[in-house]
Formats: sequence, structure tokens, C-alpha cells
Amino acid sequence: MEITVQWIRTSWTKKSRGGESAARRNAAPTGFTLPHAEASSAHVIRMHESDGFDPYDSWEERRKVDVQLREADGKLRVLPRVQPLFGLPPRPRRPPAVRLAPGQWVRWQLNYRFSSAAGIRGWSYWLDTFNIAYGPVSADVFLADPTVFIDEQGPLR
Repeated sequence: MEITVQWIRTSWTKKSRGGESAARRNAAPTGFTLPHAEASSAHVIRMHESDGFDPYDSWEERRKVDVQLREADGKLRVLPRVQPLFGLPPRPRRPPAVRLAPGQWVRWQLNYRFSSAAGIRGWSYWLDTFNIAYGPVSADVFLADPTVFIDEQGPLR
């Protein structure tokens, strides 16, 4: 069965924690139209504060995306890996994996925050959005509402 993966990483610093920059960051899309690619690839989009949150897309091997995908009993088990653990803001226990039936898709969001080891550079942040569909899909599948939405974001302070 076909598996479609889109991984969006939005990254920023303290400069985009408020005001116009934060509004622009918060307005960034959580799903994009899929260009044609090979089935074993993942559509990867990066949006950085330094580029005004303009999206840049590329393709990577699906196995390099930090998400666990396993097919069993006619369903797809989806669970993003949390990398690195020290970047996680406080949050309750992680939700369990999602099991998708053919024709379903999930949007899963995780956020992170980091400081330099010596505390010299300020905080930096990123938001990972994983859009994963099971079965054949149209190019605009991730522009609609997902079958399942998991918001695993913690407070960033």
C-alpha cells in the first residue's frame, strides 16, 4: 500500500516570539501540495526565520525522516521519534501511535527549544509537522483537514 510522507520543519529564534515575525511564523502552512516523486521518498519543507519563513522544499529518503512507520493487519502504525530528548519542552506523557486505515492520514506536530551549551547564543526553536497518508492520495491531500490530528506541542516560555 502507498505511504506518503511530508515533513515540515519551521525554525526560529527569540526574535520571532512576538509581533510581526511571530504572526508571519504562525501563518506558515501546515501542509503543502505534493510534487510528483518516487514512493520511497519524503517531501521535506524547511521554513527559517532568516528567510522570512518562505518554504524551501526537497526530497529525502523516507527512512531518514524521524517517524516510525509500520504496516500490519491492513493498517499503518505511525509514531514520530523524538530527537533529541533534551530539546523537548515540558509536556505530558507522549500519546500512543496512530493506526491509519487505507484512505486516512495524520498530521502530527512536535516542538522543540534549544540553548547553546554555554548559554551565549539565546534560545532557538523548531516545530516539526509530519503529514502522513496511507493509500493512494491526490497532490492536494495535505491542504485539507486530516483524519487524525495530534498536537504534541509543549510550552516554549
